[in-house]
Amino acid sequence: MKAIWKKSAVIALSGLLALSVAGCGAGNKKADGGKETDTKDTLKVAAASFADSLEPTVDYNGCQVVRYGVGETLVKFDKKMNVTPWLAESWKISDDRLTWIFRINDKAMFSNGNKVTGDAAAKSLLRTLEKSPRAKRMLPVVSVKMEGQNVLIRTARPVPVLPQMLGDPMFLIVDTSVTDRDYEKMGPVGTGPYVVKTLTKDKCILERNEKYWNGRAFYKKLDIFAIKDPNTRAMALKKGEIDVAADISSGDLALFKDAKKFRISEIASVRSVLARLTVKEGRPLSDKRVREALASALDRQAYCKFLLKDTFTSGGPMLPPSVHYGFNELIKSDKNRYNVGRARKLLADAGWKDTNGDGFVDKNGKNLELDYYFYSNRAELPLFAEATRSDARRVGIKINLKNVDYAEIDKIGREGSGDLCISNILTFQGDPEVFMNMYVKTNKNNSNLDNGGGFSSARYDELSDKLAVEFDPAKRRELIIGMEKIALEELPLIVYGYPRTNIVSKAEIANADIHPCDYYWETKDWKPAVIQ
Repeated sequence: MKAIWKKSAVIALSGLLALSVAGCGAGNKKADGGKETDTKDTLKVAAASFADSLEPTVDYNGCQVVRYGVGETLVKFDKKMNVTPWLAESWKISDDRLTWIFRINDKAMFSNGNKVTGDAAAKSLLRTLEKSPRAKRMLPVVSVKMEGQNVLIRTARPVPVLPQMLGDPMFLIVDTSVTDRDYEKMGPVGTGPYVVKTLTKDKCILERNEKYWNGRAFYKKLDIFAIKDPNTRAMALKKGEIDVAADISSGDLALFKDAKKFRISEIASVRSVLARLTVKEGRPLSDKRVREALASALDRQAYCKFLLKDTFTSGGPMLPPSVHYGFNELIKSDKNRYNVGRARKLLADAGWKDTNGDGFVDKNGKNLELDYYFYSNRAELPLFAEATRSDARRVGIKINLKNVDYAEIDKIGREGSGDLCISNILTFQGDPEVFMNMYVKTNKNNSNLDNGGGFSSARYDELSDKLAVEFDPAKRRELIIGMEKIALEELPLIVYGYPRTNIVSKAEIANADIHPCDYYWETKDWKPAVIQ
């Protein structure tokens, strides 16, 4: 990428980060050196957005319920993304590999004081399977039964990574005996350290669960504010209007380098920022040469280095380097890395040429135009979108940017109504199988509604089917790398990069730590720090 592009792009793109600071409540007292800080009992937390509903079985709303410390699953992931006990203290599989047995911790309790029995956990899982189409597609469950404190899950075929799948927040355990609960506004009766007091469009108030089974939280109350603009979140924290903020943009992290005032928890995530491509017949991207031309036109390495200040690793393969699935070899083999000359030749070979001198290639009297959908809750997405428009323009592709609400992006992707649809996606829940299938495996007979782009590959599907029943870790890794190779060749997606993720807090708050999969935010471990 030429230096002149970098300079002009940074100036232009900085307009996307204009501030619109809104007050979010009072600040707090400064800590005295070497002494425990102000022991106020309420924290103010800023998040990018709220779910429209706290019903965990709808879309990905369960992520919010777990993040807020309201719900918990049978298992959770440690910082190396290994599956570990949570509400279940242990599990095993039957000899025929069709039944998984989970032992529920005898101490586990719902926030209303009811015990989490094997029966309660089984009924909660059945509720999820009944209400969530995604859960049904993920797990071929035949039955869920209880034997005392054990939950027995029988499947139609062996499911090697069923424990990992149950770490998905949609499988959080709720008290189904409570029948008059407004799940949308109050969330479920869960098992976490906090309960929902009120929820509005812009604010969620949490109160401490005084019956929490795993040690009482320090803070009595959490006020969570939805602050969509990442720079506004940063300024609210800088001004002391909030205590903790999630997903501070790369350009604003420097504001919080003073360790006496702030604490940055940052980690290489297990996320990929990618654009789903609509490749249905009749659409411009149905031609593989056009897909390759677009990918080759994008200087993803420059985006990550200059626009995002090295807080991203530039993309290519579906999975990030942090999960160790052959990333270095795959990135070297990617033929669609930045190459403007190759992009122009591919377009010409596909019959796209600028016949009228307007700067855009055309065919049969129509310019090559692509509708590109993004949401702005995450600071990098509008940057990638604008950079794509700029670089695509250089090879004659016209990009029409469409900024939509976060809640709309998956709907657009499932419908395939745009040509590109960019998202920041979790790739790994102890295993990447779910993600590997999500946007790429053939949507045969509505079996994979997340693949709205129309991509289909018999080779990819064959490897996916083998992966679904393979228990051996080494063979699973080989199959997954094979699937990544096919995706790099066929381009159902363009992967821009892999982010570092963060939570930034005032220095007087301890243990406000980010996790690789960012499910676990507000925990019982948040407490006042001792400032040295």
